[in-house]
Amino acid sequence: MMNLYSGTTDPFSHRCRIVLFEKGMDFEVIDVDLYNKPEDIAVINPYNRVPVLVDRDLVLYESNIINEYIDERFPHPQLMPPDPIMRARARQLLHTFEQELFTHLEALEAAQKGVDKVRVHVRDHLTQLAPVFAKQKYMLGDEFSMLDVAIAPLLWRLEHYGIELPKAAAPLMKYAERIFSRQGFIDALTPSEKVMRR
Repeated sequence: MMNLYSGTTDPFSHRCRIVLFEKGMDFEVIDVDLYNKPEDIAVINPYNRVPVLVDRDLVLYESNIINEYIDERFPHPQLMPPDPIMRARARQLLHTFEQELFTHLEALEAAQKGVDKVRVHVRDHLTQLAPVFAKQKYMLGDEFSMLDVAIAPLLWRLEHYGIELPKAAAPLMKYAERIFSRQGFIDALTPSEKVMRR
């Protein structure tokens, strides 16, 4: 039985929960209060952050690493492309998401000084993605993939972060609704996440 130590409002933990529910596996989610973390998190993860996956003797942290491990260990449905070139492109895009979007989540969460600039940056980057979804269902085409998993928690939290997308981003919002209607996504939401969006 795999255990996932997961923050109830943490977007990175949300990614891992989506993958686990998409795979329909046997696992346990251990909810972690981000403001009052149990000491064992610092013991199993030197960065004292969630998510952390414990699978027998294996301890993994960082959501993309956890998710690739789960995908390789339980290949159905496969979330990373089977082709090495497409898989490399997917990893490159995941890295771009981390650098351009997810590095700003801390500022958005804390509503720090200069947060309006951050909101504009994230809004503009997301709007640039919109034309992709005028032509295809998901990030890599017709199949739901790890890229969709990676960006879904951010799209779910836009309202919560005070980010309003322009009309030009309509295809992106339709894409977001497709993800939000997936059973794996619905099952992965915590009660605290459900109320982030009206």
